[in-house]
Amino acid sequence: MAVLFDISRRPGGSFALIAVTLLCVVAIAAPLFAPYGPNSIAPGNRLMDPSLQHLLGTDHLGRDILSRLIYGARVALGISLSVIAISLIIGVTLGIAAALSPRAVDLFVVGVFDIVTSFPSIILALALVAVFGPGLGNVVLLVSIVFIPHFGRVARAQTIAIRNSPFIEAERVLGAQSWRLILHHVTPNIIGPIFVLACMDIPVVITIEAGLSFLGLGVRPPLASWGNLLNDGYTYLDRSIWLATSSGLVLVLATLGFALLGEALRDTLDPKLRKTP
Repeated sequence: MAVLFDISRRPGGSFALIAVTLLCVVAIAAPLFAPYGPNSIAPGNRLMDPSLQHLLGTDHLGRDILSRLIYGARVALGISLSVIAISLIIGVTLGIAAALSPRAVDLFVVGVFDIVTSFPSIILALALVAVFGPGLGNVVLLVSIVFIPHFGRVARAQTIAIRNSPFIEAERVLGAQSWRLILHHVTPNIIGPIFVLACMDIPVVITIEAGLSFLGLGVRPPLASWGNLLNDGYTYLDRSIWLATSSGLVLVLATLGFALLGEALRDTLDPKLRKTP
């Protein structure tokens, strides 16, 4: 609770907490908030303007835009959290292993990280999805590959900084096994910066997924995705602005909320900035 209070005092922290909390609640309880099914087609209500019946209007198939945006939040949050979880676990494991391994192994792991990070994230994601094909599962797995070096580099650097600390040396003298050092001493001391990085990478994953879906290489229709909604809105922009406007605004608010949350969390957990809200 103290951390949440400190975050709320930071610039943009209150907005970040409200936006992220609202997004999570809406995504989890989507059936309770959506007035219609996300794929309920009504050809007679095509491209309607906002009204009491459809608060944000309808798309080219008569589907309720608000309902599809709500279910799109579930897709965006589910994909982003899955990608972050997979890449965090693998990246932290590789980073810690590289820092505690012989130099040859360390150089090999760092070289793999360098190869992956030498490509812009969106370009590498596009290339991988284009090769292996679109789809929900492929997007999660392939985008995870893009973000593994982000966590691996931080985990490696943090582990190198503490691997020769007195408390680590004391545990080694007492005969502690490597797994105990990693689980009980290394991981708890490096998880703070990694958690902050995870919060800051969530909006990046959301935008990458939306970009892939916009180009037809991500989540496949009829599954509701903010990228698919943007694509539909762009296609019918000359007939209705509501789909493109609403989906774009939701995407901006979601990414802005997580970005501000990451910055506020970083400032809160950093001892040098903790007293300067």
